[in-house]
Amino acid sequence: MKYGINTLDDFDFKGKTVLCRLDLNSPYDLSNDKLKDITRIEAAVPTIKELSGKGAKLVLMSHQGGDLEYKNFVSTSYHAKVLAGLLAKEVIFIDDICGPAARDAIKSLRQGDILLLDNVRYIAEEMTLFETKLKLSAAEQAKTYVISKLAPYGDIYICDAFATAHRDQPTLVGFEQLLPSAMGRLFEKEYEALSKILNNPSHPCIFVLGGAKIEDAFDMMPKVLSGGVADKILASGLLGQLLYMAREIPLGKASEDIIYAKKLDSYLPKAKGLLDKYSDSIMLPADFACIKDGKRYEFLVSDLPTEHMISDIGQKTIDLYKGILKGAATVFVNGPCGIFEETLTEIGTKELLTYIACSDSYSVIGGGDSIAAINKYGISGKYSYVCTGGGAMVRFLSGEELPAVAALKGAAEKFK
Repeated sequence: MKYGINTLDDFDFKGKTVLCRLDLNSPYDLSNDKLKDITRIEAAVPTIKELSGKGAKLVLMSHQGGDLEYKNFVSTSYHAKVLAGLLAKEVIFIDDICGPAARDAIKSLRQGDILLLDNVRYIAEEMTLFETKLKLSAAEQAKTYVISKLAPYGDIYICDAFATAHRDQPTLVGFEQLLPSAMGRLFEKEYEALSKILNNPSHPCIFVLGGAKIEDAFDMMPKVLSGGVADKILASGLLGQLLYMAREIPLGKASEDIIYAKKLDSYLPKAKGLLDKYSDSIMLPADFACIKDGKRYEFLVSDLPTEHMISDIGQKTIDLYKGILKGAATVFVNGPCGIFEETLTEIGTKELLTYIACSDSYSVIGGGDSIAAINKYGISGKYSYVCTGGGAMVRFLSGEELPAVAALKGAAEKFK
């Protein structure tokens, strides 16, 4: 047991039917009908291989696609094919989740067999609106249709979906109410890496925060600054721009229009409050870059506002941030510095992420765009830990106990 949660070391799986919730949710190219990235599927392999190798009758569940846009829903049949290739072993797939066909398939499993059910988001109970509107307790979720149909066929429940652990949904918190439960190997690694950052980081500890999803940064910053976790925060991306707006320094219409269109101006009061309280700990870009007449153009903050859209940090900022990172013992990264998908605006992201990867610091990186960037530059293997979680990672580092974590801890107590 670790952190009050059972691990795979606490059970004998031979001959047991194991219901295992994964997060195989991957970027999907609808136009070409294929998965664009399989990082999360690869990360799930160790737990699957261990459970199957120990003789479990293994039933896998996952969602695919953000349910606020139904067009993102696709079958997990694609994931079954990828898993079979990675495992070099048959992965049975059935286009059912908890109906008679799925239950018959579960009953037919033999020791070591692996069955992947279809996208759990096809079940209304697994959708965001169900979660946010009804706000059911974990005990109430144990009585939902999907849990009541599948739980009787399971002996043990394993949650290896840390990236989704912040969601309060039946397949994440319901099974723990009815079955002995544990976290999988990926969940264990994610929890351990983020706990080290939050509770016992080696100092200096530097947070490198960027990207377009700045709500993540504002969830984390108060906790890591007030708790003495982060010694410095290096801001870039839209976060860096919004912090300048909070200082009442105009960016220019092109950049400010993006801030207002995304309704990120609502964070201006929080930004001002953080700058007032932690001005010595939050580093802002010294210069920016934009595209002008098809070429990269860099300019100092003193030259703001600009008529062109800010799309990267400049070289002075890159060198400034490298100087701070040089002495770091711990580095946490979430979000690129600019539009890294384009050659002219990837320089800040590429240089800083590569510098961190080649350093001696304990480095943890997370978030979909950050992972895409290090995969693009071929440096993912040089980071101490690559976290598959996005929202879960942010909420964990904000000091919030995640619903799936609470459910697993409850199961460890209930089924002693």
